[in-house]
Amino acid sequence: MHTETERCVRAVQSKDARFDGVFFTAVRTTRIYCRPSCPVVPPKPENMEFHPSAASCQRAGFRACKRCRPDTSPGSPEWHVRADAVARAMRLIQDGVVDREGVPGLARRLGWSTRQIERQLLAELGAGPLALARAQRAQTARVLIETTPLPMGEIAFAAGFSSIRTFNDTVREVFALTPGELRARAARPHPGAAATPGVISLRLPFRAPLEPSNLFGHLAATAVPGVEEWRDGAYRRTLSLPYGHGIVALAPRADHIACRLSLTDPRDLTHAISRCRRLLDLDADPVAVDDRLRTDPLLAPLVDAAPGRRVPGTVDPAEFAVRAVLGQQVSTAAARTHAARLVTAYGTPVDDPEGGLTHLFPGPEALAALDPESLALPRSRRTTLLTLVRALADGSLTLGPADDREEARARLLALPGFGPWTTEIIAMRALGDPDAFLPGDLGVRRAAEGLGLPGTPAALTARAADWRPWRAYAVQYLWATDDHPINHLPAEES
Repeated sequence: MHTETERCVRAVQSKDARFDGVFFTAVRTTRIYCRPSCPVVPPKPENMEFHPSAASCQRAGFRACKRCRPDTSPGSPEWHVRADAVARAMRLIQDGVVDREGVPGLARRLGWSTRQIERQLLAELGAGPLALARAQRAQTARVLIETTPLPMGEIAFAAGFSSIRTFNDTVREVFALTPGELRARAARPHPGAAATPGVISLRLPFRAPLEPSNLFGHLAATAVPGVEEWRDGAYRRTLSLPYGHGIVALAPRADHIACRLSLTDPRDLTHAISRCRRLLDLDADPVAVDDRLRTDPLLAPLVDAAPGRRVPGTVDPAEFAVRAVLGQQVSTAAARTHAARLVTAYGTPVDDPEGGLTHLFPGPEALAALDPESLALPRSRRTTLLTLVRALADGSLTLGPADDREEARARLLALPGFGPWTTEIIAMRALGDPDAFLPGDLGVRRAAEGLGLPGTPAALTARAADWRPWRAYAVQYLWATDDHPINHLPAEES
């Protein structure tokens, strides 16, 4: 969109927050870049130029606006929708792969050469992978500076910088402030809100509207004991991360998601934030989704009643795939029971200072060695589960932000016991495909018939062609017609 000058100018002049993260406005006279919704008086159109990424602005010599903080914009919804190699590269960079494995590691995961990656990203985003990762490191550093008492030297290496000098230079260049000045300018804690040592508190932005009922209701209703819980208005869970583990608490607020992270290694901050954003589908464009679904007169009343529904994701695609198999043809309660048994037997114990969480969900390597006779499942389901975890453990099946969605579907369907429902629910929640569809799901069919939509999978699929590429969101609206606990925020205990 950044090449459509007139449209960008209109968005800036109207301070339209829907475009935050979609493009960035750089002002030639002040050498500052902003988000489209910046509250300051808009510059003259002839002084504006538009960039597709914060990294592109920084590469061109602009610094971040201190008022609107464009570096904290929601991620572009384009990478959420697209499934091509550039979009997959962006999802991996957001996941911190360049910091951990360098550009060669990014290239290996995509099957590209480093030169191809540089050329493609520069053409689309105005910056190469190193510049994009640098911009992300700067934002991670800012979060740590403003929300933790860590010494600057520890923050530098935790954010992924190779030296303290590079850290200092980057912070000054990007924010026009030294790290010490950033910390001094940080907002003071709210009176009465005591800081917990070792806990990082931050706000996760999103594009409004956001309807939290089905999003947090789904996570709470399907929570695996020991790994997840709903407490004090927040969804809490353990996280298995590249450098250690963590515990996160996520709570819906009017204009952001309140996030509290406890990490054994602060180098995992970028990765943890990326996983939480995918879990809550925070980079979606709800206006574009809802506008499309409203074109169907039978769906429009559902959208108007609760706009901004998100598709619940996952923090670990492999974990969700295992849980999808455990949930085949059983109730939500039974699926939780099966998962809890695996967690108790094979999960890694963790210490939760607040109590309630006890384990990390076991990885494929741990589950690949389990005794099938110990599983209280039908024999065919045991075979399905063991085949899945062994494929995940040996790398013949991978599920993640870099994986081609259609190729992953084909590999899943080739496994015994995998049909369209299991494959599509994994595509929807583990692979983040916004167009995944479940026409054979009982809840979807029941809701469709109640609305006067076609009741058979084939006819419903034909009708749903007009909902593309947002059929996964249509599923959320259809599911929400039922009174199942997944559609409601849990009631607080008195």
